[in-house]
Amino acid sequence: MEAGRRTESSSFIQLSNDPEFRDVIVLGAGAAGLMCAIQAGRRGRRVMVIEHNDRVGKKITISGGGRCNFTNLGAGPGNYVSRQPDFCKSALARYTPWDFVSLVEKHRIAYHEKKLGQQFCDASSREIINLLLTECEQAGVEIRLNCRVSEVRKTDRFSLTTNVAQFECHSLVVATGGLSFPKLGASDFGYRLARQFGLALTEIRPGLVPLTFENGDKQMGDLSGVSVPVVARCNGTAFEENLLFTHRGVSGPAVLQISSFWHGTESIAFDLLPGKRATDLLAEARREATEPVALLSRYWPRRFAEAWCARYAPAKKFPHFTSAEMKDLATALNAWPLRFSGTEGYPKAEVTLGGVDTAGLSSKTMEARQVPGLFFIGEVVDVTGWLGGYNFQWAWASGHAAGQAV
Repeated sequence: MEAGRRTESSSFIQLSNDPEFRDVIVLGAGAAGLMCAIQAGRRGRRVMVIEHNDRVGKKITISGGGRCNFTNLGAGPGNYVSRQPDFCKSALARYTPWDFVSLVEKHRIAYHEKKLGQQFCDASSREIINLLLTECEQAGVEIRLNCRVSEVRKTDRFSLTTNVAQFECHSLVVATGGLSFPKLGASDFGYRLARQFGLALTEIRPGLVPLTFENGDKQMGDLSGVSVPVVARCNGTAFEENLLFTHRGVSGPAVLQISSFWHGTESIAFDLLPGKRATDLLAEARREATEPVALLSRYWPRRFAEAWCARYAPAKKFPHFTSAEMKDLATALNAWPLRFSGTEGYPKAEVTLGGVDTAGLSSKTMEARQVPGLFFIGEVVDVTGWLGGYNFQWAWASGHAAGQAV
């Protein structure tokens, strides 16, 4: 089989009693898995990537609105959520955003910075997939599609039973991703494999995900499609981005970001006037003798201003507001508290929070401390990046780290 390019249909492959051996088998042909395979192949390892889907990089395809936000130039340990915040330092330091940008430039892929360090392909995310497949081919990496693993055992080697054949390897890399986007084939296989070999898992839940309103705020669903700049604050963390109303709740970059820091019970405060003191604006409005809707329509879409003021601001001109009403309004404007019933779940989540507990892994190699030869990389690990290319950078960096060690 031509390395890295050709795929085979499992229905035409005769199962053999004799296992096929590779130095390294990588489970998962996503960003982390392919990067690991490339690095290992460059080092002369016989590498095979096993993918249960019918093509590689399904999640890469849809990322960044189809243009793949492939890294963020500002990526650092502070942009990741993990029970052990320092775990990602080593891998991120040894494979930086500029390393991947250099690879993109090597393949002459046109790209641009959208904002806040986010790097996007000018044309299509398919260019990143082709880059990875070309690098796999050059490194002699074999890719098996439509190949489903039903059992993994370990003696002196790892033995894998699949619908295609029996395989054995010295090093097994788990790059199976998380639970987000189940329509793309996401599964809990990586987590089950971790448990099988005695590794602990942290709490697993949807991350970078839209939030749904409690019953009392369902009327805000009438604002579906309206976007407002905000600062979202929760549990000591804040993000200044846009909030987008949906039929069931809120989304947009600010909400997706803060959702990773929301634990399901507390309210989230939204500053509806980023960079402005509501008390100062209201004092000026009192002098102008204007009304709340007229004032706030200067900063918000009028549709939102009317709906918000109908609930939170008396329908009268500011000179007629009492001191208590002015104080309450100022507080609501700079710290609008919203409670949510939950999230839109894994079908709408960009990533999965939590995963394989990093306490059981080497931060340098991603190898399981108690299971020599077993590695976990990418989203399956308890390292989750912010929105904006950070999760891709973790995929590249963790894949590189393991690929240098297998």
